[in-house]
Amino acid sequence: MVIPAWNEEAYLAAALASVRGQGAPPGTIEVIVVDNGSTDGTVEVARDFARASPEPRVRVVLDGERGRARAKNVGARAARGRVLLFLDADSRMGPGLVDAVLRRVACGERAASIRIVADGTGDGADRVFFAFLEWGKSLFGIRAQMSFCERALFEDVGGFPDLEIGEDREMLVRVARRGIRVGHVDEAHVETSPRRLHSLPLRLGIVTTFGRWALAHAGIGRHWPY
Repeated sequence: MVIPAWNEEAYLAAALASVRGQGAPPGTIEVIVVDNGSTDGTVEVARDFARASPEPRVRVVLDGERGRARAKNVGARAARGRVLLFLDADSRMGPGLVDAVLRRVACGERAASIRIVADGTGDGADRVFFAFLEWGKSLFGIRAQMSFCERALFEDVGGFPDLEIGEDREMLVRVARRGIRVGHVDEAHVETSPRRLHSLPLRLGIVTTFGRWALAHAGIGRHWPY
């Protein structure tokens, strides 16, 4: 599992605890936290968790150059597992997610996106927003955001492209272009922070976030700061 992190000291411990809460057998999960230049206590949070909890195994990789896609690729190269699962540092794994991924892998699925819901810090508007996104992704067959991918396949498609936004979708599109079916894990989920939706007054963050994602889906503004 790869967790990119930049100034995520307020969220990272909960993300790591959610991995531990999966109850996977010892040695099943390896967590690579990639810190790309944090100026807060993100690294200390990760190291403290690693010292306090032998399972899951947590390794911290320091990479001073900014970029979420870059951090994911660095973490993928450092990981030793056959299957790579990517989790944002401000998100948490829902119950049974690892089991769901392993079942799909056992059935031959090589890559898939994962259902996203708002975590408990959000309100009704946040939950509706993410439910609407999931409905749209299902309706149009869009695969994006959180994902897992077989390591060999991930390397074959070149990992994540160097984009500010939409790198997750582009990686899965490249998989699909190989003629490989990309699934969608909807029997389990990832809970993510809706903080970006609260970044502007009058809930305008919902509008701007949806607009950025829609433009990125259309191939516009993927290199703009996000």
